[in-house]
Amino acid sequence: MNRSFTRANGTLLLTDHSRSVARAAKIIKEGGLVAFPTETVYGLGASALDADAVKKIFAAKGRPFDNPLIVHLSDLDQLNCVARDIPGAAKLLINKFWPGPLSLVLQRSDAVPGVVSAGLPTVAVRMPRHRIALDLIRLSGVPIAAPSANRSGKPSPTSFRHVIEDMAGRIDAVIKSSFCAIGVESTVLDLTGPSPVILRPGGLSREDLEKVLGCQIHIAGNYENINLPSSPGMKYRHYSPSAPLFLITGPQKRRRYFIDALARSYQRKGFIVGMLNLYSNSSLVQEKDSRVLAAHLYQLLRRLDARGVDFILAEETSAEGLGLAIMNRLRKAATRIIRV
Repeated sequence: MNRSFTRANGTLLLTDHSRSVARAAKIIKEGGLVAFPTETVYGLGASALDADAVKKIFAAKGRPFDNPLIVHLSDLDQLNCVARDIPGAAKLLINKFWPGPLSLVLQRSDAVPGVVSAGLPTVAVRMPRHRIALDLIRLSGVPIAAPSANRSGKPSPTSFRHVIEDMAGRIDAVIKSSFCAIGVESTVLDLTGPSPVILRPGGLSREDLEKVLGCQIHIAGNYENINLPSSPGMKYRHYSPSAPLFLITGPQKRRRYFIDALARSYQRKGFIVGMLNLYSNSSLVQEKDSRVLAAHLYQLLRRLDARGVDFILAEETSAEGLGLAIMNRLRKAATRIIRV
């Protein structure tokens, strides 16, 4: 018996070496749960073909069963196993962007249990651009259903330490690896309707998708009232730190003046205020690059929680490129959105 593995409250902490990944794959085969790194965020995986294993994901996260999961693949043979009637647009995007941060909503095959897709006839699928994730799926011999590896509603994890904070004792194993490079979840694109629709902005921009498909891609609008979402993150509040987060939107000069005035007001009353914006000298983010902010967004939210701030003031950013995904996350995380 190998004594080199360590545990946190009963959860195995595995290295990213091949022997440890094989151990994690064995856990998946046996119906267990493994948190693993991808290029976007850490995922919490179970065999996508095992309904009982998938149900454990919902229990561990405290996730509602009407919130669908994404199925992760290591090769195109697995795609043909979990999806049917794959359209030409999907093949174009797969050739260009897989492996990568793009999830495609397609027609679900009978091999995928309904619990994976909240009973919908569709399934979201992607091929991650991460060696460990691909090795884990390949060694498991099955597609892996995986949402983010955090307690439901909290900021997604971009390091194994975040996973341990949220999930130690609730899952079987965590594979320790480097920081997730992109830092926000995959873009979810629905190809089952008359025209492509982005259900969740993410690590691949709308502009890049439009270049390949040669058409304008719309973004799902007011999906809070949809009863049966076809993508993760469409129905519930997500990505939320413990402290109330106020998202300030509006013209640049007005929102900056308002944020400064509001911060000073709270500080005079003795509150600790966390700033999440792109302009202030006291900001945690100085680089005006959406890729940098996306890569660190969840880490910054968790860091502010660790500091014990009473309020977080976040500033609106551009919705171009990855900025669209950032604004989507901030709106979902916000306790209140204030337009000035």
